[in-house]
Amino acid sequence: MSWFESFILGLVQGLTEFLPISSSAHLRLTAAFAGWHDPGAAFTAITQIGTEAAVLIYFRKDIARIISAWSRSLVNKEMRRDHDAQMGWLVIVGSLPIGILGVTFKDQIEGPFRDLRLIATTLIVMGVVLGIADRLAARDETGGRHRAARARKSLEQLNVRDGLIFGICQAMALVPGVSRSGATISGGLLMGYRREAAARYSFLLAIPAVLASGAFELKDAGEGHVSWGPTIFATLIAFVVGYAVIAWFMKFITTKSFMPFVYYRILLGIVLIVLVMGGFLSPHAGEFEG
Repeated sequence: MSWFESFILGLVQGLTEFLPISSSAHLRLTAAFAGWHDPGAAFTAITQIGTEAAVLIYFRKDIARIISAWSRSLVNKEMRRDHDAQMGWLVIVGSLPIGILGVTFKDQIEGPFRDLRLIATTLIVMGVVLGIADRLAARDETGGRHRAARARKSLEQLNVRDGLIFGICQAMALVPGVSRSGATISGGLLMGYRREAAARYSFLLAIPAVLASGAFELKDAGEGHVSWGPTIFATLIAFVVGYAVIAWFMKFITTKSFMPFVYYRILLGIVLIVLVMGGFLSPHAGEFEG
């Protein structure tokens, strides 16, 4: 991998990680369209550490408060009623599905799941799901001609069942094209949570999963055509760009709909299917060299 390739892929990772459009799919597609080798699951997981570092800094006050309360709750029973302490446990509970499934389906994640036909399908299907979830949220927020607006849930109302459902949604993002933020935010909206609440928990929930995945894949870094230097460079680029994107996205969702992302996902999926079915792009483009 050249330094230019690592710069572009790091830029793509930073731009797409927090948006509900799938960063892993865009890394795969960028390489395929450019005629580059597939950067692979290890490169994707490690560069996600960069964007997760942006989450750690952006939500540093929330994270410090949660860790402090959770730690004290281990020895102080009264602290177990504290919302921040409960959030610590809920993040742990929500991280279990992706941890279990990530280890179980590791070979599929690094191989068959990267087929461009599957990516196109998941882009479209999850785009439709996000669109439905967004419409339901908008209906509750604005009401209608014959119904009043309905209050949606905040993170203070998050419980173990909902946390586990969030976690199952996050685990779906092991398949490129699903999108970690897209799946968890959709799940949150369908469960009746506010947009900002669903997005905030989605980002907090991703921290242990992404850091663990990146650490697990470190042993495979530097193998094949992807060396350590470009991987680290791409991770740094992803961190800088990712921080700017997350700051913008958290402001965007307070007043805007997710529909632009829905239309983008569906259009990209259709274009990808046409290219593959028309023989213009191999469903395994770059894989044999990756």
